[in-house]
Amino acid sequence: MKNEIDIKNFKKGWHNEEPFEDYVGPFYYLENDNNNIAAFRCEKKHLNGMGSLHGGMIMSFIDYTLFVVSLKQVKEESFVTISCSTEFLRPSINDDIIYGKGEITNETGSMLFIKGEVFNKKETISTFSGILKRIKQKNK
Repeated sequence: MKNEIDIKNFKKGWHNEEPFEDYVGPFYYLENDNNNIAAFRCEKKHLNGMGSLHGGMIMSFIDYTLFVVSLKQVKEESFVTISCSTEFLRPSINDDIIYGKGEITNETGSMLFIKGEVFNKKETISTFSGILKRIKQKNK
């Protein structure tokens, strides 16, 4: 059994605005020394027709989690997701809070390689790997 993590101390939005994430979430994060954690409260709008957490919602949350895992790097510069692989392990039914965590497995001059898991208070429901690429901001 996984430990349930209280999200009352989590923050919302590590940058100015993210309309899509606010619409499908909202998503939250907690920074700590060992491993940043992402979370969201699972609601009816996040479920599929069978009553379990929708795969598309898991994938959207994973994209957010990639950035939460890499907060130290992405707060300083701009990154985009260039690859994201998801393995669905089991359904998540009647779960209140869904969490995501991971680690940077490699960092090059322009890319971050990340792997992690999405879990509820009972078990891991999905694993993932992804690549974020540093981009140059265009002058506005």
